Amino acid sequence: MGFAASLRETVAAPIRETWYRATGRVELAEVLRQERATVAHLQESMADLENRMREPGWTHLTAQAQREFSREGLQQITAVCRIMTIKSPLLRRGLSLRTGYVWGQGVQISARATGEKGQDVNDVIQRFLTDPGNRRTFTGDQAHEELERALYSDGNVFIAMFTSPRTGRVQVRTLPWDEITDVICNPEDRSEPWFYRREWWEDRRTESGMQQIRKIAYYPALGYNPAVKPRRLTFPMYGDSTLAEVYWDAPVYHVRVNAQLGWKFGLPDCYAAVDWAQAYKEFLTDWARLIKSLSRFAWKLTSKGSKQAAARNRIAAGPGTDRYSGDPQHAGATALMTPDMALEAVPKSGATIDSESGRPLAAMVAAALDVPVTMLLGDPGTTGARATAETLDTPTERSMELRRSVWGEALRQILDYVIDQAVKAPQGALKGKAVRDEDGRETIELAQDTDRTLDVSWPDIDDLDPAAIIDSIVKADGTQYLPPLVVVRLLLEALGVRDVESIVEALTDEYGNFRPPEGASKGAGQAAVDAFRRGEDPAGLLAGRTSDEPNDDEAPKPDDEDPVE
Repeated sequence: MGFAASLRETVAAPIRETWYRATGRVELAEVLRQERATVAHLQESMADLENRMREPGWTHLTAQAQREFSREGLQQITAVCRIMTIKSPLLRRGLSLRTGYVWGQGVQISARATGEKGQDVNDVIQRFLTDPGNRRTFTGDQAHEELERALYSDGNVFIAMFTSPRTGRVQVRTLPWDEITDVICNPEDRSEPWFYRREWWEDRRTESGMQQIRKIAYYPALGYNPAVKPRRLTFPMYGDSTLAEVYWDAPVYHVRVNAQLGWKFGLPDCYAAVDWAQAYKEFLTDWARLIKSLSRFAWKLTSKGSKQAAARNRIAAGPGTDRYSGDPQHAGATALMTPDMALEAVPKSGATIDSESGRPLAAMVAAALDVPVTMLLGDPGTTGARATAETLDTPTERSMELRRSVWGEALRQILDYVIDQAVKAPQGALKGKAVRDEDGRETIELAQDTDRTLDVSWPDIDDLDPAAIIDSIVKADGTQYLPPLVVVRLLLEALGVRDVESIVEALTDEYGNFRPPEGASKGAGQAAVDAFRRGEDPAGLLAGRTSDEPNDDEAPKPDDEDPVE
């Protein structure tokens, strides 16, 4: 209804109601009156809801968000979250829980192309993952803990891939979050980043001594690969008069969490929990102070009239501290009283506040961190039965699986880049060609129809019985539809073996064919489950080979390798 129609209805309704009453149709007039009252009430309610959002508190909050979530505001938020993660036991415990859920069981990464058909893509991937520098900063267990901590306290991780143009070797390093000042996106598509602007100070020795030199550089976003690549760029929006260098050989993959739609940067995981963690700390501090106060006033003396002062002097307290060691003394005191005096303990029922009263504050911290409060406090409490704890743990597992997916996507993007560089480099380990589509995007096609599919396998968060999993794998192996190497990989992952690739490599010959270990004639699955039931180590059975002599199960060498007669 337009404004004019609404105005006509507002004016005509009272006239119509009066005419209905004048003509004796009272029921219609009453219905019309009730309808007018209902419309007026709804209009008033909607206006009230709109006005509530204009109250000073909400206006101040939205204006504050616009200020604080600028780059300077994010730096301040990060500084607070970092120190609170170190100082607050609740936030530190929350970080340990999240890191344990996501990275505690490790991750297995492999490529399906192992050289049996086509090129050995898996060898390129494994050399990247086991590189000492990459393990120190990205693929090792300590690196995983540091990266998860960065998302917890910073909300952003910038992974730069420094690439050798000759060999295609990729070295992963992280750029400091404090030095990334902006993200330059496609003017026509805000979701497509082009460059990351880095600004930092570098110590440089000059004739007058050590000086700090301000440096600015731009790193291309991973996936942004234009046909023309200038060595230097400048953006007038920052007021830079000099051209800044562009590191085309170090593209950046940005991992961000808790970002709203359209934001350039993320927010720390613990940001929503900082205020409640501080409130819980203050509650426990006040509770401890109250208990200490009650311990100072443990007895109440009752007497009549002027005898109070005299009775106060007759209470002989024991020494407060030991005169030799200085340690506090807790010996009782002696009271000398007349029959009309009474000495009794101070009743504490009216002043008692137990520590469990602060549990709702801890629950708010747990809600902000997506972890159960029972695990956050390390105490199941009065209602923390096992079934309750397991029920609360189910949403946590889903949340942590989502974080695993975020890291899994990062791993796939980075490893795809590693494969591409192994093809593009003149001395790279892989062969292929670069193709550009109609939109100008570059894609790499491997030669010999090589499959470049990557498998990123995360162990199940739930603690499942290994025997049941192994039995299922053995039944699947009995169908004769699964390749032996796939069965071996599933068995090793079910047993929790960390270095799966080294064992799989020991079970393949130089041509990539499966080489069953000694005593595994029944099949890899059945041999492993038999060893497990005997109390032996199935992983040792699969990895060990007592003899290097060929057996009947070995696959023959290709025809082109047969000796010439």
